[in-house]
Amino acid sequence: MKRFLAACSIAVLVAGVTRAVPAAGASPERHPYTIPHVLRYATAEDIVGLNPHLSQQLVVSYMSSLTMAWLVKFDHDNRPYPELATRVPTQANGGISKDGLTLTYHLRHGVRWSDGAPFDADDVVFSTRAVLNPANNEVGRDGWDLITKIDEPDKYTVVYHLKQKYAAYAATFFGSGGANPCVLPKHLLGDLPDINNAPYNALPVGIGPFKYLSWKRSDSVEMVPNPFYFRGQPKLQRIVFKIVPDRNTVVTQLETHEIDLWMPVSAPFYDRVKAIPGLTVLRQPSYYFNHLDFQNTHPGLDDQRVRRALRLAIDRNELKLKIRHGIGIVQDDPVSPKHPTFDRSVPTDPFDLTLAAKLLDQAGWKPGPDGIRAKNGHKLNLDFATSTGTPDSDSMIELIRVNWQKIGVGITVRHYPSPLMFAPYANNGIVYSGKWDVISFGWGGDPIGDLSNLYSCDRIPPKGQNDPRYCDRAVTNAMNAFKLEYDEKARQKYSNIMQAGIARDVPIVVLNISEDIYAYNSDLTGFHPNQVSQFDDFMNVDI
Repeated sequence: MKRFLAACSIAVLVAGVTRAVPAAGASPERHPYTIPHVLRYATAEDIVGLNPHLSQQLVVSYMSSLTMAWLVKFDHDNRPYPELATRVPTQANGGISKDGLTLTYHLRHGVRWSDGAPFDADDVVFSTRAVLNPANNEVGRDGWDLITKIDEPDKYTVVYHLKQKYAAYAATFFGSGGANPCVLPKHLLGDLPDINNAPYNALPVGIGPFKYLSWKRSDSVEMVPNPFYFRGQPKLQRIVFKIVPDRNTVVTQLETHEIDLWMPVSAPFYDRVKAIPGLTVLRQPSYYFNHLDFQNTHPGLDDQRVRRALRLAIDRNELKLKIRHGIGIVQDDPVSPKHPTFDRSVPTDPFDLTLAAKLLDQAGWKPGPDGIRAKNGHKLNLDFATSTGTPDSDSMIELIRVNWQKIGVGITVRHYPSPLMFAPYANNGIVYSGKWDVISFGWGGDPIGDLSNLYSCDRIPPKGQNDPRYCDRAVTNAMNAFKLEYDEKARQKYSNIMQAGIARDVPIVVLNISEDIYAYNSDLTGFHPNQVSQFDDFMNVDI
């Protein structure tokens, strides 16, 4: 699992220079509405659960960075640094064997869980086996299935033996940079046959600078400093995540100063939040891409010509102008231009209704009396799944509907609440179930650019997060080769094959590459989010 699940966000902004812009009326003095050392924030999303083994929601990844146990975290440049490990294993430091098949993690001494229990290698070994346990509802086991043996030579050393080299080890094996599982406390979960319904999931115990205090369903999650955190005490004394599923309400609460931080801000609200007195707006390049996924196994959508026709019939520049206020990056490559693996040679389709109609004709889809194309008794009337409470997404869908109707394609929109939309496959989550023709949300890129868990033939749910059920063996082979290279330069040729193949085959439509936008109380200091784990650096954040 190496991807965040964006909270149904339909796009943000064009990549540019990182900057923090004080909103109108920002003052260097503490505002009267600021609660000292208490951060209140929202993301316009309800949550499924707090255990990152079982939920890949963006907001859960934020809170997990603050509270859970990680061997590795990521710095401001998205590079890994040791957290519970004493160093990030590399071949240069001897942590990775010369043949690349053995990884050795040395663990910190004297670390305790937030309930005071000691942490050691037993927890890492147990957590690894929890990921590998087929009874647990892990969203994916990409990389973990390469582990052939785990050794624990002492209580502060864990050795993974792999069947093949694995380039994404730092993020995957208990790294915070993506929708990856954390280390779990064996003393609380070790006697259970599975973790799926453990009371632990409602209020997990971790080893972060903060610990969970409460989760009031559909209302809020509260965190306080972890008194046992080995790096010391954070400056904030309390963090409250408010569950405010409607974005208009989130903006209203920024205006009334009931919250201090909204992240990520949707583009339609960018100008509005910039005008709120007392706010700072941070805008920086993102690894996220917003997209439409096609269910590649459904009639019609199993034909690349049909999928490409649908992409050609989306006026992404119109969406950029009318939905995203003229900001955004239109391209067919899912990799951000700011990511080091980005392939600039991948072409981008224009908006072309004539060519779209021609491709549908070639594929044998003919307009019927009602204007909707049909073939072999099946009509191109597509079920479009989206989340409730996302008016910008709804507006986008209506603009797409207008142009798709012009080429003989209909849409039936179906709305789902966020907890159901992003629930695991085992719990009939909409994204992973495949019970839709078209769906829209956002993915985020991992630090090294691995796309396999999203688009490999071998990662179709429940084995991974390939919800479009796309399968091109040449692309999958490139993904597999990519993961065998520890050297960044050696990986690039395989990355280029992946990026070009996805753009060519159109399993999805990349609506845009986004920017992260954060609107926050100008009294907030020390907040420096990166692209892959925005809450990792929170020790010196204060308000």
